[in-house]
Amino acid sequence: MLGGTVVLVGYTTNASLMRLDVPVEAPHVVVGSPAADLPIRPRATTPGSDRYIHAPGTAAADFPLLILQYCVRCHNDVDMNGNLSLQTFNVERPEETAEIAEKVIRKLAAGMMPPPGNPRPGGDTLTLLRAVLETRLDDVAASNPNPGHRTFQRLNRAEYTNSIRDLLTLDVDAGDYLPLDTKSANFDNIADVQLLSPTLMDAYFRAAAGISRLAVGDPNATPSESQYRVSRWASQRDRVEGAPYGTRGGTSVVHNFPADGQYVFRVSFHHETTGALFGNGRAALHTAEGKEQLEVSINGERVALLDIDRWMHTSDANGVSMRTEPIFVRAGPQRVTAAFIQRSEGPLQDLVSPHDWSLASTSIAGAYGFTSLPHLRDLVIGGPFNATGVSETPSRRRIFTCRPTAPGEERPCAEEIISRLAAQAYRRPLADDDLDALMSFYEEGASEGGGGFEIGIRTALEAILASPYFVFRFEQQPDDVGPGENYRITDLDLASRLSFFLWASPPDSELIAVARQGDLSDPDVLEHHVRRMLAHPRSDALGPRFAGQWLRLQDLEKIHPDVRKQPDFNEQLRTSMVRETELFFISLVREDRSVLDLFEADYTFVDERLAKHYGIPNVTGNEFRRVTYPDDKRRGLLGHASILTLTSHAGRTSPVLRGKWVMEVLLGTPPPPPPPGVPDLEETESTQGGRMLTTRERMEMHRANEACRSCHRFMDPMGLALDNFGITGKWRIKENGMPLDTRGELYDGTPLASPGDLRQALLKRPDALLRNFTTNLMAYGLGRRVEYYDMPTVRKIVREAVAEDNRMSAYILGVVKSPAFQMSRAEAPVAEGSQGQAADRSH
Repeated sequence: MLGGTVVLVGYTTNASLMRLDVPVEAPHVVVGSPAADLPIRPRATTPGSDRYIHAPGTAAADFPLLILQYCVRCHNDVDMNGNLSLQTFNVERPEETAEIAEKVIRKLAAGMMPPPGNPRPGGDTLTLLRAVLETRLDDVAASNPNPGHRTFQRLNRAEYTNSIRDLLTLDVDAGDYLPLDTKSANFDNIADVQLLSPTLMDAYFRAAAGISRLAVGDPNATPSESQYRVSRWASQRDRVEGAPYGTRGGTSVVHNFPADGQYVFRVSFHHETTGALFGNGRAALHTAEGKEQLEVSINGERVALLDIDRWMHTSDANGVSMRTEPIFVRAGPQRVTAAFIQRSEGPLQDLVSPHDWSLASTSIAGAYGFTSLPHLRDLVIGGPFNATGVSETPSRRRIFTCRPTAPGEERPCAEEIISRLAAQAYRRPLADDDLDALMSFYEEGASEGGGGFEIGIRTALEAILASPYFVFRFEQQPDDVGPGENYRITDLDLASRLSFFLWASPPDSELIAVARQGDLSDPDVLEHHVRRMLAHPRSDALGPRFAGQWLRLQDLEKIHPDVRKQPDFNEQLRTSMVRETELFFISLVREDRSVLDLFEADYTFVDERLAKHYGIPNVTGNEFRRVTYPDDKRRGLLGHASILTLTSHAGRTSPVLRGKWVMEVLLGTPPPPPPPGVPDLEETESTQGGRMLTTRERMEMHRANEACRSCHRFMDPMGLALDNFGITGKWRIKENGMPLDTRGELYDGTPLASPGDLRQALLKRPDALLRNFTTNLMAYGLGRRVEYYDMPTVRKIVREAVAEDNRMSAYILGVVKSPAFQMSRAEAPVAEGSQGQAADRSH
C-alpha cells in the first residue's frame, strides 16, 4: 500500500501473485483469509518505513507459497544456504520456530533477502510478510513473556576501577592487576563469558592486597618499580596534558606513592637504528653548547633537571637512559611529569616540511635538514627508600572517618568504618554475619605482630575487596520460585543493574536509599531516577563504555597507517578521533536528541588537531568544541575519522571492511565468513601495464571469483560509497593518480556514489537501524546477549520511541522499563554450598 491505498494480496489458481490497489482514507490491508487462532491486530510502523498494517481477524494464509517460491530454493535441507532451512517453516505459526522467524525478519527489515540477482516478489509483498511474522510473534510474546536469565556478573576492568574510585577516592588502573576482559556481543560485561579460573581469582586477591595498601598507606613498604611507557606513535614536539607550560613531549602521570620516603626517577630515550640517541643534534638545532634538558616535576614543581648527553649510546653501561638522585615524596596520589624543556616554538626551518609525527622514522635522524629532537621512551619510578611514615591522603580521609583516642574506642570505631565501607562495597545493607566475619579480619590484623588499629582496618579492607559480594554482582532469586518461572528482581538488584548500565559504576547513596525503601520498582520513581542519572556527569560513561564498544573504537588502537603514506598520523590524532566519536554520542544523551542523529547529524566535536585533519578552519587549542560541517560530506558516524581509519588497512582503504562494518555494526546483519581457500585481496595483482591499480580495480578482479561475489555484492557498494575518505578519513578525489570511481548499486537496487547516497539509502530503512541500536543497548544494559525471544521487546521499545521522536531517553527508558531488565526467569538451583564455598575461599 502506498499513501491511502489498500493492497489485496493473494494467489490465483495458477499460483501467480496478483495485486489490486483500492484508494481508501486510512491504511488497511487484507491478506488471505483467517487461518490462525490468534488474530493479527493493526499496528503503526516507523515513519519513513513501509506503511503496512494488518486488519484484525486476518492471517498469513497466502504466504506459504511465497516462502516456497522465493526462499526455499536456497534455504532448504539440502543447500542450507546461510546455515538456514525454511523447508518446514510454518508462516502461520512462526512461534513454533521463533529463532528462525527472527532471522527471517532481520533480513527482511534490512531488505537483504532475496539477495541481488534472485527473483523477488512484486510490490510490497515482503513488507507484508515481515509484518505478519512480527505481529504473530509479538502477540504470542505478550501472552507469555520470557525475560531471560543472566548468571551472576563480575566486575570487569572498567567497573572495578570505578568501584574503587567511588569507595576509596583512589584512582587505579585495574589493568595493572586484572587480565583482559572477554567480549561477547560487542561488550565486555556479558555474564556468560565472564568465566572464573584460579588465575583470575588470584588476580582479584592480589588486587585487593595491593589496593588496600595504597589506600591506607604502608609505612613498611619495600622498594619496587612502576613503569610508564610513552607510545612509540606519540609526537613529542608539543606540551602533553598535565605537564608544566614551557615543556614539550615526555609524559605526565598521577602516581600513587605508598609511603613517605625517597624515590628515584629513571628515564630512557628512543634511539636510532645504530644505537645512538635519536635527536642528538648532529644535523639540526641541538648543539654541544645548548644541550637538551629534561625536567622531572612533582605536582608542577621541579625536583630535578637532567642535562641529556648527546653522545649516549645503547652500548653504554646505562644505555640511553638517565636517573635522578633520590627525591623525597610524600605518600598519596601525586602528578609526576618527565618532560623536555622547550627550546624553540613556531615554524621549523627544515629543508623538508616536518611531519606531524615527530618520530616517524629513526632512520632519518642524522639526515641533514631535519629537526629531530630527543624522545622519551619511558619513565620508571622506584622506591620508597628509607620510608618515614604515611602522610594524610584523600583515600585515608575517606576511610578513617573516626579515630580512637583510647583502647576502648578502637573496636566501636573499627565497626563504624568497616560497616560503612562494606555496605557501600557490597551495594546492599550489611548483615550481622557479614560484619562479624570482617571484624575477625580486623582483629587478626590489629593483633598480629602488634599491627595496631590501622593495620587491622587495612586487613579488613583487603577482605572486603576480595569478597565475592564486591567482585561479583549476585542477584537474589526467591525461594518459592521454581525453574522456568518468572520473578521480579529486588529493588537493590535493580539499583545495581541501573547504575552499572548508565554509569558503569555502583549505585550512589540516593539510589540505594530508595531501593532499601522498596520504592525503586515504582514506575514513576524509576523514571525519575533514570533521568536524574542521565543528567549526572557520570552518564558520560555511556560514550566510551557503550558507544565505544558498539562502534568498535578499540580496534583503532590496532591500526598503524603506513608512515610512508601517512607521516602526519600520530597517537594524539588517534586519541582525538576516538574522543570525537565519544563526545558526539555523549551529546546525544545530554541533549536527549534523536538516535537518527547518529547517521545524519550535521555537526561534530573537534579540537585543533582534528579540525586541521578535516580541513575545518578557525579552531585552535586542545579543547573540543562543537562545530557545524561546512558541507554534507561528513554527516553522522560515517564521516568520523575514527570509523574510517579502523576500517582501513595500513597502506590503503578497504571498501570491504567498511561495507562489512556497516552491515555488522549499523544493520546487525553480518556477512558470513569467506569460504576456505579464497585468496586475499592483497594477493591480487596491484599493477597492470606499468600502472598502479586502484582499490576498486583490484576488488573487481577479486570478485571475479564466484565464491566471493555473493557476499561482496552486499559489502562492496557500501564501502565504495565511502572511498572518497582516505586511510585516515581525509577527503580525496584520486588514488594512485587515478580519479576515484565510487559508483555502485546497493543490494536493493539503490544507486550509490557518495557518502550522502549511502546515508539516505540506510535511512530509507530506519527499522533496521533503530532495532539494531536497541539490540546493542539492551545487551549492554542487561549484561547478556539479546536472544530471539527478546526481539518482541526490542520492537516494542522502538515503536514507543518512534512516538517520542526517537529521543535517546526513550530508548534508555524503554530498556529499563522492559521485563527483561526488571525481571528474570528462574533456572535450576545452584548446588548447595557452592556459593558459600566461594565466599570462604575469598576470605
